[in-house]
Amino acid sequence: MASDAAMRAYALQQTGSVDAWVQVERPEPKPGPGQALVRIRAVSLNYRDLYIALGRYPGARPDALIPASDGAGEVVAVGPGVSRVTPGDRVAPTFFQTWTDGPATPEKTQNALGGSVDGVLAESVVVDAEGLVLLPDHLSFEEGATLPCAAVTAWNALVTEGRLQPGQTVLAQGTGGVSIFALQFAKALGARVIITSSQDTKLEHARRLGADGTINYRQHPDWEEQVLALTGGQGVDHVLEVAGEQTFPHSVRATRPGGHISLIGMLSGGFARPEPALVEPKKLDVQRTYVGSRAMFEDMNRLITQRRLTPVIDRSFPFEQAREALRYMESGAHFGKIVIAV
Repeated sequence: MASDAAMRAYALQQTGSVDAWVQVERPEPKPGPGQALVRIRAVSLNYRDLYIALGRYPGARPDALIPASDGAGEVVAVGPGVSRVTPGDRVAPTFFQTWTDGPATPEKTQNALGGSVDGVLAESVVVDAEGLVLLPDHLSFEEGATLPCAAVTAWNALVTEGRLQPGQTVLAQGTGGVSIFALQFAKALGARVIITSSQDTKLEHARRLGADGTINYRQHPDWEEQVLALTGGQGVDHVLEVAGEQTFPHSVRATRPGGHISLIGMLSGGFARPEPALVEPKKLDVQRTYVGSRAMFEDMNRLITQRRLTPVIDRSFPFEQAREALRYMESGAHFGKIVIAV
C-alpha cells in the first residue's frame, strides 16, 4: 500500500444500536518512534464491543472511535528505535497497550484498545511496539485474533490470580469466549470443569471439549444446587463470574469456603458487587479480573504452543459484514468466539 493510501475502517458514530458501527475511509497511519504498523488480518468480538456500541459501557471515549480491542495481523513497518518486532512478524496487540508486567495500576490500564483509544477494526493500525505479542506458530490469524481479551482474561482469572492447581474444580458460566478458554486452559492444567448454559446443544459441545459437568440454568434456576451435587457437597474452587450482579449470590453458594471468584462480566445488567455479608462468612477470595498484562499473554501463549490448543471459533464474517457479526453476538447464539476477517 502506498504511504498516502486510504484504508477501510469502522468508526463509532451515534451510540445506541449496532448501527453505530459505520464503515469509513481513513489515511493509512504511519509508525512513529517506538511504534509499529500492523496490517490487520482478523478481528474478534467481545461483549464489551457490543456494550460500547449500545452506549451501555462506562468510560469516556474519543469521537469516531475505531472499535474492537482484539485483532491479529503482520507487522508491515516499524518506527525509529523499535527492535522488539520486525516486518513480517505475526502479532496481536495487547488489550492494554502500556500494561507490560506486574500488577495493574491506573497508568497501565488507561489505554484500552477500542475504548479509551482507537481499536483494531481497520485494515491497518499503529500500536506501541511494546504492546505487541507474537502469535503461536500453529494458529491462524483468525485464531490469534481471539486471544487478547477473552483468553488473557481467563488465564489471569485461573492462573495468575487463581493459582489453579491440578485436581481443583472450576465453574465457568456460559459458553462465550472467556468461559470456553477457561474450559480449555483448566483441562490442559489438570483441573475439572463444570459449565453452565441455557441450551443443551451448547452443553453437549462443551462436553465434547472436555467439560466434566454441565448444567442447564434454565432448567435449574438454583443451579448452585447442581454444582454442589457434582462436587459432593463441597463447592468449586474457582468461579468465573461473567454474568454479574444477578448470578453472584448463586456463585457464592456454589463456591467452597476459602474459594476464589473472578468478577469478569456484566451480562445480567451490571458488574457484581461483592457484599461483605455474602463473601466474609465463607472467607472467599473475590477479585475483579480485567484482562491482563503482556507478560500474562506471553505465559499463556507458551501453554497454547506446548499443548497445541486451538481457540473455538463459532463463525467468521467478512469485513463488510462487521455489523452483522455484532448483531450475531447480540443474539447470544454463538459458542466460543466470533471473528471478522479483514
